[in-house]
Amino acid sequence: MPTDFAKTRAQFHLPEGVIYLDGNSLGPLPHAAAARVAGCIGQEWGEMLIRGWNKAGWMDQPSRVGDRIARLIGAEAGHVVMGDTLSIKVYQALASCLQMSDRKVILSDTGNFPSDLYMAQGLCATLGDRSLKTVAPEAVLEAIDETVAVVLITEVDYRTGRRHDMKALSARAHEKGALIVWDLAHSAGAFPVGVAEGGADFAVGCTYKYLNSGPGGPAFIYVAPRHAETARPALSGWLGHEAPFAFDTDYRPGRGIERMRVGTPPVLQLAALEAALDIWDQVDLDDLRARSLELTDRFIAGVEATCPGLTLVTPRDHARRGSQVSFSHPEGYAIMQALIHEGVIGDFRAPDILRFGFTPLYTTFEDVDGAVAVLGRIMTTGAWDRPEFKTRAKVT
Repeated sequence: MPTDFAKTRAQFHLPEGVIYLDGNSLGPLPHAAAARVAGCIGQEWGEMLIRGWNKAGWMDQPSRVGDRIARLIGAEAGHVVMGDTLSIKVYQALASCLQMSDRKVILSDTGNFPSDLYMAQGLCATLGDRSLKTVAPEAVLEAIDETVAVVLITEVDYRTGRRHDMKALSARAHEKGALIVWDLAHSAGAFPVGVAEGGADFAVGCTYKYLNSGPGGPAFIYVAPRHAETARPALSGWLGHEAPFAFDTDYRPGRGIERMRVGTPPVLQLAALEAALDIWDQVDLDDLRARSLELTDRFIAGVEATCPGLTLVTPRDHARRGSQVSFSHPEGYAIMQALIHEGVIGDFRAPDILRFGFTPLYTTFEDVDGAVAVLGRIMTTGAWDRPEFKTRAKVT
């Protein structure tokens, strides 16, 4: 049965008078998440107190929710676990890969999200004899050679929406004897991902964007079965121990993916995520991708027909883009603030990128047409050219 996107939209709180095209940065609130968190606070924390770890299943949340994420990213059950932040999971994955290789080079691309690069830089500084090499996104394939220990790639570029070829890059890495880590921040929930089929050694991602877990929602990490019992996380937390409640003073890694756990799980945020994932149980991922492409094609055509001065930076080729569309303009920040003032919410990324996220779970064709109309009016009238729209806020 085809996915009923009108039904999924009805399960979100979407403020009246707002066209929300920023789910690639923060997803909206699912109605059920508010109720689920309230229940977790009142009935579980409030009434069960410490007993909630056993009675409410809090301790098993990271692996239980991880199995639900696994379906969305094409992973094997039992090989995804939740917790911590995306940056922490990047660090864990990279450190594990470096311990599995005698080579010294981490390879990434210049378009990667800065936090991923910072994690790599920090790890190299800590180890002292490793280095980070970055090349242009289109040069990654040829740059993978016999000196590279691990390749760190974000599948979809956070600014342009450009999508890397997971199968091709993973195959090249393995051909050259390297490992590969995929960051799925702008992939999970945006289109069908296939980490197992695509040859990923490790994959990491966040849940507050397309998966709608809420601000600060927990990250996840995937470890391929072939590495599950040999990967050694650099961050050896007590819940990643083989027997946490033995309180042994010497670390022994837990079995499989459990070793990637670090500290106490964020119970309330995981509760919100569990409720959000109930919506995904109603979604066919192929339907999601088809609708996403229809929405983004319609938006691109509309903007190019009615909005002078904007330059498309997202690939037109369906296979080469995710579920966002980005345009550039020298006054991109002011234009975005004018849009937000008119009730169309996207966001801005320096130096000149206007980003628009399209999430079929709640984005409609009417939203697309409405956003195009407002943007066209702003561009043709110059309504963005006001001092208040040019004053930079802390979060852009």
